[in-house]
Amino acid sequence: MKFNTAKRHLREGSKNIFRNGWMTIASIGAVTVTLILVGVFLAVVFNLNKFATNIESDVEMSVYLDPTLGQDQVKSIQSEIESIDKVGSVKYSSKDEQLNQLMEDMGQTDWELFEQDNPLSDTYIVKTSDPHDTAAVADEVAKLDGVDKVDYGKATVENLFTVSKYARIIGAVLILGLVFTAIFLISNTIKITIIARSREIGIMKLVGATNSFIRWPFFIEGLLLGVLGAIIPIALVLVGYYYLSGNMTDNISIGFVEILPYSPFAFQLAGILLAIGAIIGVWGSVMSVRKFLKV
Repeated sequence: MKFNTAKRHLREGSKNIFRNGWMTIASIGAVTVTLILVGVFLAVVFNLNKFATNIESDVEMSVYLDPTLGQDQVKSIQSEIESIDKVGSVKYSSKDEQLNQLMEDMGQTDWELFEQDNPLSDTYIVKTSDPHDTAAVADEVAKLDGVDKVDYGKATVENLFTVSKYARIIGAVLILGLVFTAIFLISNTIKITIIARSREIGIMKLVGATNSFIRWPFFIEGLLLGVLGAIIPIALVLVGYYYLSGNMTDNISIGFVEILPYSPFAFQLAGILLAIGAIIGVWGSVMSVRKFLKV
């Protein structure tokens, strides 16, 4: 495309923004409202995903060893566990350490008999590289000679993975639904402006203007509407997330309950909203003008 032609398309697209005052406000309003919802859902879904990831990363299995094993056999089992594919880390905990941990967790109780004759076993705490491989690795570890029992809270872990999976799917579906709603709104709003100018488009076609030549100003108009409609949602996201991240950090200190840090997440989210605004603006204008180019 020649520079003068591109300059003309940019000028015409910009003029259309001001020429159709009320329709421009309606289009920007439609994009703004939808992107505010998209921005809120994105922030919620990304943070829920982080919560789920944090919880999943804490999944570990306790491998209880046969109490009759010697120290050489105990060390040999560690090597066998580490050689299993998908094992991330292996940490040894002697039965004395296990008892001390139990006493600390249970608090003041009469532990004298247990200290004299510790009934617990030497244990390996195993984590997999991917938490979803815990069940498969636990089955392999349980088959090793000298392993008495493997425990990782099977039912709880499976429920956790199921809940986190459906939470991610539902979040993705809601966001896609909002984006398509935004495309529908911007498409119909721009279509109304194009209907008012259908006579102009028809004349341009009669004098030999190509579809591309006619389409470009509307393409630029849609792009500008989308970008302008994204400005308010971006401002709200930056301010709202700054306030939320500050209060969450100050008032909540529960291990896995932590939100994504303001920077870079808020700026990444702002970039995503800007891109979505531009895409739905362009897509809406392209879909709207296509019908009138068939005249």
